[in-house]
Amino acid sequence: MFDDLRDLYQEVILDHGRKPRNFRRLETFDREGRGDNPMCGDRMQLWVKLAPDGRLDDLAFQGKGCAISMASASLMTETVRGKTQQEARHLSDCFRELAMTGACPDCGAGLAEEMERLQALGGVSEFPSRVKCATLAWHTLNEALENSGKEASSE
Repeated sequence: MFDDLRDLYQEVILDHGRKPRNFRRLETFDREGRGDNPMCGDRMQLWVKLAPDGRLDDLAFQGKGCAISMASASLMTETVRGKTQQEARHLSDCFRELAMTGACPDCGAGLAEEMERLQALGGVSEFPSRVKCATLAWHTLNEALENSGKEASSE
């Protein structure tokens, strides 16, 4: 059973890594962020369009990186769409804990489905050098949300 689950998670990562969702540029956007992982060369740019109520209406990214960073960005753009900025930041915190520990944190019932979906990337905790790959998109999202219309950067 465990091997079947691991295989499924690997397939999810490979699918999103090879065919990332929302891999495009937004022509109109409210927030922008740039992320760079100098340790492995992963780079990305993220655009966020906000709805009138402040929720994340659309997200898109472009960049180059390993399957893990591209899969993480793809899953992130799908997972945070429709969330408030506060919910997106909370989900980002929960994801970073998942990536670092491998354990799915209790982020509340409101985010249980999202965390279950992101669990595919929990295995990076076994490879500390890959945690930065998995969290790059999330750092870039946080930077973009903090920088109203300004270019952001991530470490």
